Amino acid sequence: MTQSLWKRRRFFLALCLTMFAAISIGFAQERPEEGGHELQVWTGGGHSVSGGTQDTNVWNAGLRYGWILTAPHGPGFLNGRFEYAVDAVPAYLIFQRANTAYGAGVNPVVFKWIFAARGRVTPYLELSGGTLFTTHEVPSGTSTVNFTPSAAFGFHFLGERAWSVDVRYLHISNAGLSVPNPGINTIQVRLGFGKFFGKK
Repeated sequence: MTQSLWKRRRFFLALCLTMFAAISIGFAQERPEEGGHELQVWTGGGHSVSGGTQDTNVWNAGLRYGWILTAPHGPGFLNGRFEYAVDAVPAYLIFQRANTAYGAGVNPVVFKWIFAARGRVTPYLELSGGTLFTTHEVPSGTSTVNFTPSAAFGFHFLGERAWSVDVRYLHISNAGLSVPNPGINTIQVRLGFGKFFGKK
């Protein structure tokens, strides 16, 4: 491993640890409520699956701010709250056969449905989309600008802090900005740590 590569990896690790530490400063227990907010740091990673470029691994980390827009509504087990959020993603690593691409992005569109469970474990569904800028073409021979739609199913674990874990399908594609456009499809596991706050 070159010294430059090692320094970059240390920088990204330090960035993630700093974000987690900033969130961990004493918060009281809160639940998602209409008019409230979510603040979270997260990190995730996964491997490419069929339907795109193979033998590719992706790791990323980001910061989320969300708005709980509705009270619980919907029939039966679908009853839940709607949240809109924005992700800043300052750390992206794409491990390809040709190289390792470093990047950053933003997800300005995050739609989350938080089911209205009564206990401390709250399931959710999520759809999101954003843009990714990288130091190398992703996949190799395509573009340094890509789009990142994703879908996830996960759980919040509520207590003094709000932890989350989800399984996520992430698609990375330049949407025809360059040819060819094979894209990358990954299945990721993402972990989050933060809090819900605001209206009680």
